[in-house]
Amino acid sequence: MDRTTARPVTVSIPAGLLYRTGSRKRVAVTGDTVRQIIDALELEHPGLRFNLCYETGELREFVNIFLESENVRHLQGLDTPVGPGSTIHIIHSVAGG
Repeated sequence: MDRTTARPVTVSIPAGLLYRTGSRKRVAVTGDTVRQIIDALELEHPGLRFNLCYETGELREFVNIFLESENVRHLQGLDTPVGPGSTIHIIHSVAGG
């Protein structure tokens, strides 16, 4: 994909990660897959990948990423293709006792 002409993908950031994005609830990045979107997020907002993925690169257990309304875990995981103009929602599960 030519990053200079690609339509960006909108990523909705959860409240717990706003400190990584300078309090921006939505950010725009480009990428062809969810993995590339995470890579682009990391370039623009260093440290964000750590909150989303393990050191192995796999999605953390309590992080869910939705492409529009579909959980990518039920699609092709981090290799799920992302079309231009799509919206990705990052959701952190809340645990407690």
